[in-house]
Amino acid sequence: MSDSSAGPRIRIEDAGKHVGETVSIAGWLYNLRKSGKIVFPILRDGSGMMQCVGVKAELPEETFETLKHLTQESSLVLTGKIRAEERAMGGYEMDIQSVEVLQRVPESQPYPITPKEHGIDFLMDNRHLWLRSKRQHAILRVRHEVVRAVRDFFDDNGFTLVDCPIFTPASCEGTTTLFEVDYFEDEKVYLTQSGQLYNEATAMAFGKTYCFGPTFRAEKSKTRRHLTEFWMVEPEMAYATIEDVKQLAERFVCSVVARVLDKKREELKVLERDTAKLEACVPPFPRMSYDEAVRILQEKGSAIEWGSDFGGTDETILTESQDRPIMVDRFPTAIKAFYMQPDPARPEVALGVDVLAPEGYGEIIGGGERIHDLDLLMSRLREHHLPEEPFDWYMDLRRYGAVPHGGFGMGIERCVAWICGLEHVRETIAFPRMLYRTKP
Repeated sequence: MSDSSAGPRIRIEDAGKHVGETVSIAGWLYNLRKSGKIVFPILRDGSGMMQCVGVKAELPEETFETLKHLTQESSLVLTGKIRAEERAMGGYEMDIQSVEVLQRVPESQPYPITPKEHGIDFLMDNRHLWLRSKRQHAILRVRHEVVRAVRDFFDDNGFTLVDCPIFTPASCEGTTTLFEVDYFEDEKVYLTQSGQLYNEATAMAFGKTYCFGPTFRAEKSKTRRHLTEFWMVEPEMAYATIEDVKQLAERFVCSVVARVLDKKREELKVLERDTAKLEACVPPFPRMSYDEAVRILQEKGSAIEWGSDFGGTDETILTESQDRPIMVDRFPTAIKAFYMQPDPARPEVALGVDVLAPEGYGEIIGGGERIHDLDLLMSRLREHHLPEEPFDWYMDLRRYGAVPHGGFGMGIERCVAWICGLEHVRETIAFPRMLYRTKP
């Protein structure tokens, strides 16, 4: 079903470079409109979508009939001449000359995802196909840009990427949310919750480092902000204080948002995202202490007491009047990880900071200053009832050249959910892993 005059193969995103030329585009049928003796197949190829035009009078009968009876998501190669058309999606159309069908989806077993409304469970069960939809495509392209922006920011600011292990011998934040794995000879290891402890070692070698990879949390949570497997970027800096961490986090978040606004406007338009709310993400971010935050929450009717961590509703209340992320610092030491540096002037609070996104998206960054005193770190380890032997190497960082240092972690999925304006993080990663979902 093809003729031998096929032109050079191009991508839809490059159509503007080939106006007036005969080219081929390989893709899948997104939709098909028919109007008498004209058919309008909409082709998608991963780089974009293009409406193509097949006119019966200008095509062999077999070619026109093939076009007329295409089914959704059939794979095909269309050959034709590219022309500018300002009314068309993307600004270009193809006048079809020939078609090659690689696989025609049978009418007896049609593509399961249609323009009608589907329930979320159905869509998640068919996630491997749902990814082809315009909305999901836009989300994952934004995610791609966020990942590129993350890497570029740290690479351009003197940080060295050092990969951290996914199998770890111990927890960095307690053992209750770890996935345990059988290793060799009856040894138990765990899927990493964070690369931070290893980051501290690499920061002592390189000064400024970051790791970027998958992390795992065995939390039995079903909220719209939680996944059991997610991606996190974690920078760490030697000779750094909590103020250095805050300034880095602020610059970093603003840089990522600005990059998406610059590069992915069309995708944000598909998602109907109000970009004015993202354009407000500029320094400085409002800052408050945990003490102030608790007072505000209590004034607004929250039942929170000093010493408790924030729930999702609390984070939403704190940011509801803000047009940009806020920073909350000095949480109670008792609710923070064992490695968090207490405030020397007030040891009951830690030199940690959370960055909360506006519009109810909650914590996107958590970090702060780490304990650099060996004796204090050892006592904190014991207070948290953690075994000492797996942390021997970590203690060495305090024995040999200890310095004040700090960093943070940002979950990519929460960041993408906020930037895209999504209701749930499950759409921010191609194949989400949640409490009751491990497939497809």
